[in-house]
Amino acid sequence: MNTVLPLLESPPRTLQLPDSAREGLTRTPFGLYVHVPFCATRCGYCDFNTYTADELGPGASRAEYAGTAIAELRQAAETLGPDLPTVSTVFVGGGTPTLLPADDLAAVLAEVRRLFPVADGVEVTTEANPETVTPASLATLRAAGFTRISLGMQSAAEHVLAVLDRRHTPGRAVEAAGEARAAGFEHVNLDLIYGTPGETDADWSASLDAVLAAPVDHVSAYALIVEEGTRLARRIDRGELPVPDDDVLADRYEQADATLRAAGFDWYEVSNWATSGAARCRHNELYWANANWWGVGPGAHSHVGGLRWWNVKHPAAHAGRLLRGESPVQDTELLDDDDRALETVMLGLRLREGLPLTALSEAGRARAADAVVRGLLEPAAHAAGRAVLTDRGRLLADALVRDLTD
Repeated sequence: MNTVLPLLESPPRTLQLPDSAREGLTRTPFGLYVHVPFCATRCGYCDFNTYTADELGPGASRAEYAGTAIAELRQAAETLGPDLPTVSTVFVGGGTPTLLPADDLAAVLAEVRRLFPVADGVEVTTEANPETVTPASLATLRAAGFTRISLGMQSAAEHVLAVLDRRHTPGRAVEAAGEARAAGFEHVNLDLIYGTPGETDADWSASLDAVLAAPVDHVSAYALIVEEGTRLARRIDRGELPVPDDDVLADRYEQADATLRAAGFDWYEVSNWATSGAARCRHNELYWANANWWGVGPGAHSHVGGLRWWNVKHPAAHAGRLLRGESPVQDTELLDDDDRALETVMLGLRLREGLPLTALSEAGRARAADAVVRGLLEPAAHAAGRAVLTDRGRLLADALVRDLTD
């Protein structure tokens, strides 16, 4: 069982890493995640830790946020030192990071380079909404060292975007992808959501066609999940919109996979496709490999050597702690060997390479053999000692993970 480590009532100046978490610190891949919690409007399906200007109130300013993130980066370097890990990836997510001025994001990245050793060829990603970037802002980000951009497209159908409460117009995401390429970004990703109420087969086909018309080398496609407490959930509860149909979601996924494969994209994680190994998102691969990362920002989660922690959620509380020289960490948990083994299976099975059968318990290996019979795991890979999803297995990946992990 994981162990929740109590924090002091008065938060410490910095988080204290136990010796067990420091073991292998400089030998384990390490990434930084910077959460930018601001959005222009709240999308109806989203339950992320994000805030519009009307929701923030005093003590949380978009204009001051780069300084807040830099203050936490300095705490991170102090806590991890003196033998700092080399940063192999930086990912700026949200929210909408590109609501901040490009110069602010550049300043955060410059501080990362000042505080930490940074790998040659470091991958530096920002998420962006299509309407929040311009050729000029993209050029500034690229000059600062950003190498990858992930644009939230979701759909090419205007009425689908309206149900999702997305603000950009159809076509803007593809246009922004072209602007990112022109600015010199090495890798460009478009994010899609399928299964939105009211989305037709033709809508989904049009969205896939639009993606393939863009200069992208990576595509992410996620089934719509109706999260409790969101505006979308309330509309469905009132009967204004239908519940997403599981059979339709499966059909959409199979269509995406077939279309993307025909265009030269290969899946490497259940919801992600890339045109080459170099085009894969290395930061996300770091998560899936259960490596180390430090999350900066309100509500951000971190993991170092089996110690997991998460920050206070509200931007004002987060900024206030840092202003007082206190840790923004809300709570921590120390994972034991069983917890870490479980997460290895949960994450690894979703990858194209799968995982070794030795990662499973005896009962899990017996169920894996049965999954081969049921067409969910590849027979040849199983014979070679690995659990690798078949195309059908990807459709049932979550259920299969539960089955194989007792």
